[in-house]
Amino acid sequence: MNVTMFTNTYRPHVGGVANSVFTYETEFRDRGFDVSVVAPEFEGAEESTDHVLRVPAIQNFNGSDFSLRLPQPWVVSEFIDQVQPNLIHSHHPFLLGDTALRTAYERGLPLVFTHHTMYEQYTHYVPLDSEAMQRVAIQMATEYCNLCNHVIAPSESIEALLRKRGVTVPITTIPTGIDLDFFGSGDRQAFRTRHGIDHDAIVVGHVGRLAEEKNLAFLAEGVGQFLSQKYDAVFVVVGDGNDRQRMEEALTTHVGSDQLVFTGRQTGQDLADAYASMDVFAFASQSETQGMVIAEALAAGNPIVALDGPGIREVVEERNGRLLEHDATEATFAEALMELTAETHRLSRIREVARETAKPYGLKCCADRLAKLYADLVAEFEASHDHEFTAWDQMQGRLEAEWKLLVEKASALSAAVTDTDATRAVMT
Repeated sequence: MNVTMFTNTYRPHVGGVANSVFTYETEFRDRGFDVSVVAPEFEGAEESTDHVLRVPAIQNFNGSDFSLRLPQPWVVSEFIDQVQPNLIHSHHPFLLGDTALRTAYERGLPLVFTHHTMYEQYTHYVPLDSEAMQRVAIQMATEYCNLCNHVIAPSESIEALLRKRGVTVPITTIPTGIDLDFFGSGDRQAFRTRHGIDHDAIVVGHVGRLAEEKNLAFLAEGVGQFLSQKYDAVFVVVGDGNDRQRMEEALTTHVGSDQLVFTGRQTGQDLADAYASMDVFAFASQSETQGMVIAEALAAGNPIVALDGPGIREVVEERNGRLLEHDATEATFAEALMELTAETHRLSRIREVARETAKPYGLKCCADRLAKLYADLVAEFEASHDHEFTAWDQMQGRLEAEWKLLVEKASALSAAVTDTDATRAVMT
């Protein structure tokens, strides 16, 4: 199998999409697949290699930690000529996602798209953020799905939402798998010792980008109220981002710095140790499509307190934590943390259950399903394209791609002023 993935975020960027691409890229290479990646330049990233093409990009677009690729189609075309994929996997519905679609259409290849993100909740990263721009984001993603051969939803709730919004192509739910053994291998005491946390302290933890769409103001208030009532508790925050300072300031209105540990970004064994140090994992984001960090926390044996939302409700249940109503108050969040940490023996029992409930999100299981989807699509395309793909076919494919992308963008822009079925469909 020869697969090329197109993504707007890729390591060393820290985030769910970058982690998903890297996880499957590594797993499939270990299985003998030939995997290549097209991604934008990023600060601290290695230059292009035989298997990874870095395209020119504007760094830190609009104050974010994202890169905005600059169009240089001939560079991508030369790379594709070199790697010769038989399937294209797109991880975004715009920018390099458009390039992925052009590549698939021009070369007669199956196109898979993973709908990783609730794009309408990220419009604050672009100028003219508004409800109209959110409608544009929803419509663009929906239209893009219908230009692909198959869509992957990271969770069942996202699959249901996409169907509600009008996606008509086949959809399969496949989460990004995690390495259960790795996330269960952390050294609890080593992390606590490094950061001056008492052996007997109750540690509430959080892992993720510290960005506006993660609902961090709510999280800080809820955890802050809990800490102000439980003096032997510590809040460990793993990650970094533009909202770190605001989060720290909000927390210090409730407690002193001795109950707060901000580690910045952690990777490798340091990340596994961080998860192992925790007693409870706190999560308030409602912009997720799957609960990757939730699954990682469960694999480390951490019960979860989270708000109901897409990608979260499939993972969190009564036996491994507390799934609160999406409109729960910060006080309710604090009460749930207090309840879970009230009895040490009960908390230990829930930790064991948490590890069990993480098993369906193991990497091997999820990668097996994705590999089968790849194989089925390639076989289907090979059976239906029984002639050599000619220069004339390539030209037709190029024209078809440009026309469909033009219609997609026009439909998305019209959604700015007119509601569509996609933009009226909301997650409940």
